[in-house]
Amino acid sequence: MTSLPTAFSVASFSSGQSVRDAIASCSRVTAASDAETFSDDDEEAGLFHDEGVVSAVQDDDLDQFGWEAEDDTSNHRPAYTQLPSTNRQRDREFFAPKKNRRPRETTPLLRKAISFSTPTYPRRLSTPAIADRPTHVVPEGFASDLLQPPQTQHRRPSASSARSLRYNYGGKSTFGQTLFNSIAILLGIGMLSEPLAFAFSGWVGGTTLIVGYGFISCYTAKILARIVLSDPRVRSYADIGRKAFGQSSMLFISLLFCFELFSVSVVLVTLYADSLHSLIPEYPTTTYKLWGLLFLIPTIFLPLSLISYTSILGILSSILIIFVIFIDGFSKPDTPGSFWSPAETNFGIKNTNSLGVAFGLFMAGFSGHSVIPSLARDMIDPTQFDRMINWAFFIATLLYTLIGYAGYLMFGNNVSEEISMDLVKTSGYSPILNQIALWMLVISPLSKFALTTQPLNATIEILLGIDVPLSSPEDMVTKSNGLTVAPQGSHVALKRIYAISQRITVTVLSVMVSILVPDFGAMMAFLGSFAAFLLCLIGPISAKVVLAGRCGLLDGILLVSGVTMAIWGTVAAFLTV
Repeated sequence: MTSLPTAFSVASFSSGQSVRDAIASCSRVTAASDAETFSDDDEEAGLFHDEGVVSAVQDDDLDQFGWEAEDDTSNHRPAYTQLPSTNRQRDREFFAPKKNRRPRETTPLLRKAISFSTPTYPRRLSTPAIADRPTHVVPEGFASDLLQPPQTQHRRPSASSARSLRYNYGGKSTFGQTLFNSIAILLGIGMLSEPLAFAFSGWVGGTTLIVGYGFISCYTAKILARIVLSDPRVRSYADIGRKAFGQSSMLFISLLFCFELFSVSVVLVTLYADSLHSLIPEYPTTTYKLWGLLFLIPTIFLPLSLISYTSILGILSSILIIFVIFIDGFSKPDTPGSFWSPAETNFGIKNTNSLGVAFGLFMAGFSGHSVIPSLARDMIDPTQFDRMINWAFFIATLLYTLIGYAGYLMFGNNVSEEISMDLVKTSGYSPILNQIALWMLVISPLSKFALTTQPLNATIEILLGIDVPLSSPEDMVTKSNGLTVAPQGSHVALKRIYAISQRITVTVLSVMVSILVPDFGAMMAFLGSFAAFLLCLIGPISAKVVLAGRCGLLDGILLVSGVTMAIWGTVAAFLTV
């Protein structure tokens, strides 16, 4: 029997230690590393991390254990080391007779170095549990560097690197395109009631409110964009609510969106009927609203790709109204309706009830936050969103302020709920130009009704469970019109009947509510006070506070002010009906 050497080199230990000391050393290293790095499940793998520097090993010593010498040409430390897991197995390996064979690596001591660019994690191996492993005590003074597992050094990102971190969402909209879409969303039918809001709040109060709401709405829009861009899983306003407030908030947010869209549809019907009545006063507005059903019901079944092109009419009508107001104001020399001879106005607030209505009228013009997440994700360079949204709200606030100033200066405290009505009733203007602008206000609400109710109908169908699911991939391959063929057992025909009935019902209800509440200003005030404050101010700031885990002074002031104005404005809008 071949005699065992009395000294050999193991890891970073020099010669001069006995075989039993080396075995004890290996046991201590294994026990200490397992205790620090792995759980009970990971101990079954028999793996531990070693950060000790591996020195060159002598060939003569390696021959005795059947290990292959490996040159240490770099200072990199090995990632993993695999050792026998039981004392009996160690004895068999250490005391096995020496064989005359070439050094060969049958049981590798060192694993291949692992790339630090992709961190790896311990993997559970399918080895039997080692219940009888003895507990080893690490003596004092033992080399602590040998007991530490290898760890990838991760630097904490600085503030600048954290800001530069961004995801690629595959957006296709440039800075200019997103800016145009944002302005088109903000400039809506709310600008027609801006002069009335100034009449309720006066010059000082109106200017303070409209500029303040512009800054606050821009601030909350940035909050929504930052939440969306920080998490690739968040895609919509509803996803933000779910992330901040949990799954239970989804129903409330969906109902709130439905209520807002339904209110907008009612306002569109009212604007269409009022504008048509101004052009053709032979019939009352109720008659025009009922006649409008003949046009509105067929449009709600058109595909979205077709009705989306009609949104350009809304942008053209808004631009045309702005030009007509200033042309009429400068062309007429005497009051009413003239810049050269202003009407009677108020410097301050008329009364508190009117001020509450002004809250909703001003805020309704900035209610476009429901599409902010989509705009942010669709940008080619989302880092430019803040600069883009600053310009969008600056332009929208400037145009709203100019329209409010112009209308209030021209007609004073006697301004109508819709300034377009005053342009028709006042003599001395160009009738052709004003009629063109009013006809645009007739066509634009009718064309935007289907586009506005499209997401409303889709949400209601999902909530009621009558939406038609898409076909399976097999059906889409075998059927030429696979998207129109739903899976078996889904009651497609019955669901289609329910969906058609639901869309017609929503359209009829919009007309009925418009007939029962014909006051355009009251509807706009209610829409702004209730829905706009919740979606544009209270919701975004609340989500920021919940996700951040703290409430700053500015956010706290805005939350309290927003809740107060929302309640005040909603009550005032009900009292004016």
